[in-house]
Amino acid sequence: MELVPAEMTPVINRIKRAQGQLAGVLRMLEEGRECEDVVTQLAAVSRALDRAGFAIVATGLQHCLTNGDGIDSVDVKKMEKLFLSLA
Repeated sequence: MELVPAEMTPVINRIKRAQGQLAGVLRMLEEGRECEDVVTQLAAVSRALDRAGFAIVATGLQHCLTNGDGIDSVDVKKMEKLFLSLA
């Protein structure tokens, strides 16, 4: 399934924010910040990336259903593998 770049704008923005958060985590480590603060920010980056991944898969599935032959055009095993890769 190919992704439509125009539909990916929110995902791209989310990933750019996560990129900024990750840079912040690196700075925190370099500055010797508190463990709890670093881990909290790292968890936020992880959640943001997970949400971006789910949004990509969901958009791809929606695209398959609306532009394909309906539910029969969806490769269920492939979609399951994509979702599980984010788990």
